[in-house]
Amino acid sequence: MATGRKVGSGGQRKRGLAGRGPTPKAEDRVYHKAYKGKSNPASGNRTQGSKSDSHRSRAQGKGAGADWVVGRNPVLEAMTAGLPIKAGYVTEGAERDDRLREIFRYAADHSIPLLQTTRAELDRLTGGAVHQGVALQLPSYEYAHPGDLIADALSDPARPGLLVALDGITDPHNLGAIVRSAAAFGAHGVIIPERRSASVTAVAWKSSAGALARIPVAKAVPRVRGWRA
Repeated sequence: MATGRKVGSGGQRKRGLAGRGPTPKAEDRVYHKAYKGKSNPASGNRTQGSKSDSHRSRAQGKGAGADWVVGRNPVLEAMTAGLPIKAGYVTEGAERDDRLREIFRYAADHSIPLLQTTRAELDRLTGGAVHQGVALQLPSYEYAHPGDLIADALSDPARPGLLVALDGITDPHNLGAIVRSAAAFGAHGVIIPERRSASVTAVAWKSSAGALARIPVAKAVPRVRGWRA
């Protein structure tokens, strides 16, 4: 027998015949398109992400319209900030805590009516937002005409004419803050584009700290050549 020669397979054939275990999942195979979708949530998990985003929006009260203030803290803050109120709602059997009692006290002291309604009805009115049993509806804002603002600014003998024209302001927080500053500088009004711009909403009202009640806002269609709204 020649030296150095191996006898038998040493068990290699047996290992070769053994199974390789379960087939990996598609998303675990780097060459599979499911793996790419797993590593890129923007493309592969678009449906799942949209569902979670929708659920998150509802949980944060995003279902309410622009003219609604929902939740106990926001409602009390809106009242104390002097926001205009069209109607207030409180659900039947709402749990009484310190914040809700403050809301009732403030509403009574300032003659703000609170209508009692069912939770299902308030869910419908606020678009399914998490309202915690209380919500405020603000009146729709009445925009001024740009021509009227210009006329008022030119005809005011007591102060120089001052108008603030905005473009590209899409955050209502920023709109409210600018209106507050414009009022502090004695502006006659604020002009915003009719499209692609933040509007006067509950958020803008709160951010303006009441200035929207003193200074008018107008919407205008831009007439600049080559610019599209």
